Amino acid sequence: MIQNLNKIFVVIPAWNEEKYIGKVLDKFQDQAYTVVVVNDGSVDNTASIVEQYSGVYLVNHFINRGMGAALQTGNEFCLKMGAEYIVHFDADGQMQVEDIPDMISPLENGTDITVGSRFLGKESNIPWFKKYIIQPPAKIIDYLFTGLRLSDVHNGFRAMTALTAKKIVIKQDGMAHATEINSSIKKLSLKYKEIPVKIIYTDFGQGLTGGFRILLDLFIKKLS
Repeated sequence: MIQNLNKIFVVIPAWNEEKYIGKVLDKFQDQAYTVVVVNDGSVDNTASIVEQYSGVYLVNHFINRGMGAALQTGNEFCLKMGAEYIVHFDADGQMQVEDIPDMISPLENGTDITVGSRFLGKESNIPWFKKYIIQPPAKIIDYLFTGLRLSDVHNGFRAMTALTAKKIVIKQDGMAHATEINSSIKKLSLKYKEIPVKIIYTDFGQGLTGGFRILLDLFIKKLS
């Protein structure tokens, strides 16, 4: 078990999350993790809310670049600050802080990266449309692009060692970063493990439109 929990850095990308970011940061107040919020060009009060929390690092993008770019910025900042482990955590209040130890534990025993899954045991209030209409074809498409078989795709909850974060360079600025990371796991022959996590939905997320945008980004990358 890691002794210095402050060496576990939690990266929270945030774009116009004034509604939820305070509630998310409240959950970390009694935790020893080092929290880094990447404010991705928000035009609301996200940054000013984060500034009210002592001990939370705030890194700003002056324009909205996308979640992939925010995560890459967060990874780079954490590595410079001496992180041993990096966790990717959403700003919308859907992920549970209590799941972080389970995400970290395999990393201490030789696993390079862990990815959260909503389908491996813990109950998540997954919207019916997302669970039965979006996820099945998404798994197939993700496998075709990455060669990686996962029970859940585009979850967003992941943890990695510092060495893994150095190896994985996120070039997809938008939502296609999740597939890009999965592809890197396969290409780099990284040891990975899926971890059951609980996701409590506040909004229903990307939907079909978001899925088409992800596909477009991936096809553009393939052609470039």
